[in-house]
Amino acid sequence: MMNYIDLRSDTVTWPTEEMREAMAHALVGDDVYGDDPTVNKLETLAAQMLGKEAALFVPSGTFGNQLALFTWCPRGSEIIVGEQCHIIQHEAGAAAVIAGVQTRPIYAPDGIMPLESIEKHIRDNDIHYPPTSLICLENAHSSGKMVPLAYMQEVHELAQRYGLPVHLDGARIFNAAASLNADVKAIAATVDSIMFCLSKGLCAPVGSMLVGTKNFIDSARRKRKIMGGAMRQAGILAAAGIIALETMTKRLHDDHYNARYMAELLSEIPNMEVERDNLDINMVFCRIPEYIESSNLVGFLQSKNILINPPELGMYRFVTHYWIQKDHIEYFVQVLREYLSKF
Repeated sequence: MMNYIDLRSDTVTWPTEEMREAMAHALVGDDVYGDDPTVNKLETLAAQMLGKEAALFVPSGTFGNQLALFTWCPRGSEIIVGEQCHIIQHEAGAAAVIAGVQTRPIYAPDGIMPLESIEKHIRDNDIHYPPTSLICLENAHSSGKMVPLAYMQEVHELAQRYGLPVHLDGARIFNAAASLNADVKAIAATVDSIMFCLSKGLCAPVGSMLVGTKNFIDSARRKRKIMGGAMRQAGILAAAGIIALETMTKRLHDDHYNARYMAELLSEIPNMEVERDNLDINMVFCRIPEYIESSNLVGFLQSKNILINPPELGMYRFVTHYWIQKDHIEYFVQVLREYLSKF
């Protein structure tokens, strides 16, 4: 058990005891040769669960997204992305460095790029323009919202009319599926490639998956080697990933419930503004009065064994996960209420 309450993200999750046991006894081989049986099992399972032909084990979500761009996009081409998506905001400009592509950000509240805006921004064959090579979506979105399936299907149909693939940053695709009460295959069916994380809410210590057609994954496997992501006895890590898919995907609704429970308690604190419309998954967004010095608040909570991030653009984000239970939430809200009552 964690000896502190960590609400900074679901990236902080520790592997479960079942995962640690599986990792300790995993059958391994050299994955570069394709003979690590545990990695092979994980890749087969991931492809089957998402209804795609093949999958590839990669070190991280950012790696998986950038590998997709590197595989789909010719250098000097352009990708269409929502302006607040992870690829734009939190991947250190890697699209320019690795794939050598230009990003064309579009206004996209909660991950929804208007269809007419997408079509307007698709470049034609003028030699002055970088040709459009890919459209990227994100579901669940980093705003805490899930993106409706009907919208994703409309984007895919638009992309097909222009001969373009669609890539999904599905870091939390299983959270999105739980929120939509849908099979994850239904989300995956609306795009051509998907990256999803085995870490975060699924608790694996390391790793993400890139999923798509066999031809796409064969190409991505070579590009993974170029990026330095071809691992050797990676079955030790893949063993935890198998448990993440077989077991942890089935309990994410608990984290969503706990997030709504936290939001309910926080909304009872005077002057606390909780984003009640952004509770699709395991994230709670709120604003605390600006006269509360954020660094002091973060430090005080840490002294009470509670970890939070400072606000981003005035907004705090608290994230529930496997290691956060109702009594942790109640304690956190109680401590926060007592602190704020002094001002």
